[in-house]
Amino acid sequence: MFPLFRKSTNIDNRDKELKLFLKNILRCKPKNISIYKLALVHKSYFIKGKNGFKMNNERLEFLGDAVLSAIVADYLFRKYPYQGEGFLTEMRSKIVSRASLNKLAHKIGLTQHIQYSRDSGQFLSMDGDAFEAIVGAIYLDKGYKSAYKVITKSIFSLYLDIDSIEKSDWNFKSKLIDWGQKTKQKISYQAVDVTDNSTRKQYKVQVFINEEPQETAIDFSIKAAEQLASEKTYKKLLEAKIISDEPENRP
Repeated sequence: MFPLFRKSTNIDNRDKELKLFLKNILRCKPKNISIYKLALVHKSYFIKGKNGFKMNNERLEFLGDAVLSAIVADYLFRKYPYQGEGFLTEMRSKIVSRASLNKLAHKIGLTQHIQYSRDSGQFLSMDGDAFEAIVGAIYLDKGYKSAYKVITKSIFSLYLDIDSIEKSDWNFKSKLIDWGQKTKQKISYQAVDVTDNSTRKQYKVQVFINEEPQETAIDFSIKAAEQLASEKTYKKLLEAKIISDEPENRP
């Protein structure tokens, strides 16, 4: 039994909907539904645990982040027996990126189950955070083997196009820097803000071209935020036809 908060004896409509989601989408029969309920409580909201303690999904998100990283590494190691460490690391980064997890959460219908305060503004990583928290909940409730099975069989096999991810050009930071070197443009990055009001810091990074500010992005590491900001900047430059993805030498 999960000791950190009360287990309700009343099954309301939200509990029923959540159980149906877990059963029909994740193919997971929970032992303790309260863990999964907590996984869907965003930090802008809260539920009361023992002694009135206010709780949200940040701790489960922290745990799920580590568990998901291990599951994805395990999955890729088995799927690509002849690929090297560099390839596996890049593939894992693509799959567990905040953008990728946000999309997965939306595809499986997780978003509609999240409890959050609509008066607190927009939350760009809320869906991906809840996805990680659900992974943490499954791990606590049913163990690593069950979590691995749910993620790889119920989600990856149905909702993740692994072949498209493999072929996708993900390293926009390298592409942007390469363009800068070829055209004698100075590309630099600066962490312009750090949010440290949760169990994990979030970094806001901005791209600069010749000291001129460009796009910004937020993520849980400076490296990931740089990638996202680079992607936004690169695509903006493409749209403006300042750069081109066409090969330099055509036959």
